[in-house]
Amino acid sequence: MAAKSFQTKRSLRRQHVFLAVLGSLMCAGLVVLLPYLAEGGDKGGARDPQKGNSVQPSSLKGLPVTDLTEDQAIVHVLNRLGYGSRPGDVQRAKEMGIAKWIDRQLRPESINDSAAEARLSRFQTLSMSSEALLEKFPRPAVAAKREGITPQEYRKEQQEKLQAARQAAENRQGADSQQQMTDQTPGQPIDGVQQNESITPSGSPQQSGSKGSPQAMAPDELAEILLPGAKNTTNLNGPSNRRGNPAMNFEQIQAPQRIIAELAMAKMDRAVYTEKQLYEQMVDFWFNHFNVFAGKGADRWLLTSYERDTIRPHAMGKFRDLLEATAKSPAMLFYLDNWQSVDPEAWARLQKEQAMRQAYRARFGGPFGRPPFPPPGANPNQAKKQERGLNENYGRELMELHTLGVDGGYSQQDVVEVARCFTGWTIRQPQRDPQFWFNERLHDPNPKVVLGHKINGGGMRDGEEVLDLLARDPHTAQHLSLEIARHFVSDNPPDALVDRMAKAYESTDGDIRAVLHTMIYSPEFWSRDAYRAKIKTPFELVASAARAVGTDIDVPLALVQWTARIGEPLYQCQPPTGYSDKADAWVNTGALLSRLNYSLALTGNRLPGVRTDVRSLLGAGASGEPVAVLDQAIAILLSGEASSQTRDTLEKQMNDPRVVQASLDDPITHVNEGMVAGLVLGAPEFQRR
Repeated sequence: MAAKSFQTKRSLRRQHVFLAVLGSLMCAGLVVLLPYLAEGGDKGGARDPQKGNSVQPSSLKGLPVTDLTEDQAIVHVLNRLGYGSRPGDVQRAKEMGIAKWIDRQLRPESINDSAAEARLSRFQTLSMSSEALLEKFPRPAVAAKREGITPQEYRKEQQEKLQAARQAAENRQGADSQQQMTDQTPGQPIDGVQQNESITPSGSPQQSGSKGSPQAMAPDELAEILLPGAKNTTNLNGPSNRRGNPAMNFEQIQAPQRIIAELAMAKMDRAVYTEKQLYEQMVDFWFNHFNVFAGKGADRWLLTSYERDTIRPHAMGKFRDLLEATAKSPAMLFYLDNWQSVDPEAWARLQKEQAMRQAYRARFGGPFGRPPFPPPGANPNQAKKQERGLNENYGRELMELHTLGVDGGYSQQDVVEVARCFTGWTIRQPQRDPQFWFNERLHDPNPKVVLGHKINGGGMRDGEEVLDLLARDPHTAQHLSLEIARHFVSDNPPDALVDRMAKAYESTDGDIRAVLHTMIYSPEFWSRDAYRAKIKTPFELVASAARAVGTDIDVPLALVQWTARIGEPLYQCQPPTGYSDKADAWVNTGALLSRLNYSLALTGNRLPGVRTDVRSLLGAGASGEPVAVLDQAIAILLSGEASSQTRDTLEKQMNDPRVVQASLDDPITHVNEGMVAGLVLGAPEFQRR
């Protein structure tokens, strides 16, 4: 027994030595590749497909494709209009024809997506109203009051329930985990790095993330926000890493954190499995455009309805409808404080009326004929006065971010006038009955002037006239077209393309589908300059990697956690600008290492609740030759396209003992396909879309 224990410890020491060596080699290669990734890759090395060939492949009929090969065009459209290809998608798109595939994506209502929808049925909160969510997942103070205990006692009670659920899950799956640890499957890397660690150039573990803003949270902090107790899933040291904690009875948890956890997991499931790829891209785009932060007060209970009832129904429709839906959304009203914005004079009037009623009751008796008794310690002569007035937050962001853009030609006075128009647009009771409500008594009834136009519709019509005005302004057409082109074409899209998209917007009264059609069927979209020109955001990277290797996801919590670890915690972007859509926000050495660590964890089957069969994907024919396995992985995962720099860097790893599954004193036994695939997914070519 002692000899076996010594052998295990010696084996673990060897694993860490190999990991340090591999980490040093990978980091050296990544430092070399970082400038290549930031600059856009080696676009000059690909051949011109149309030189000397006037016959266009049948799959490209009807498209202005001249700079890309048939396979490149297919990969390009799957990467840009969706979250990358799953095994077999390229061939299916080729047989269908790209134009037909695009037209179906532009009409998502025509696509049968029942399989993806069935996956979402286990997330019960997705179909619940905000009122129901507040009732079932109350704030700790409310829940404690219901049970007749203190908030401290309630928190302790919840922790005990969580611990009991976790222990039950570990007891159920402990035997299977131990078996998996003792019988390491060939082709899968030996666990040596915790999920919340990154490989540094010295090979030593380093905690990723830092305390502070939601964008830089440590993994354990993030996990606690997503699901209480989930932080234990980030510890991959020992057999417990396979116990499937993310899948443990999360349905039984009644804490408010479950709402955002299920929303984030559903977002990941949709990206990986939906057939409506372009539609999900647009839902993500518009949510980011009209960003709302889950960490602000009542918004945790309001975001489910916001995405389901506000964003999703209008993602491919008329922008004016989407704009009004967001303006009336309780989530947006609460996030940008418009629910508290009132006409100062109207508020003063109401306060005066209330004071007069109180004085009358004090003089002539309360509602039951006797003077009301003040609460203990209160001074009846000094009533607390609540001050409220005009709030400009929503008016400013409505013009600067949602419509006209920062250079949209508006002034500070326009901001004030717009804020006046939206006074009285409020929420009935954010913590009990969070419904949109127009309170006429708090609205500014006087005429306003916005962008030189007189607004005097009266009541709620004032705000609606502003929405009409802004939605039809040419600056809005230009601003939205630029943002859409930046998301789908390049960080700096051609002016001519943006102008044509803006004209399509204006001629169709803001039809989002028409703007997309103009962009997709433009030569600029299919140009060599646009090919692999966009850096994947962390969410796009995590989802596309899972799609590329045909991952089978039981519970996607681990993927959600990795998205945050790489830098994009879902629904947790605090500023109203949303997450950046440009490369400079995502490209740096630390982020690239986190991406590589995720790829290795994914292909090495080290993510609880997620299963990947890399060996079947690559085929067993070349399993004895590391370079042959590498060639197969590049062919499948990168469509055969890897620069000389990338290939040289990857080939240097093929003789490493961890890749060939050998220890220092053992002969070569088997190529670790998971390690090879993970390295390929970490390559610059896969980081681009």
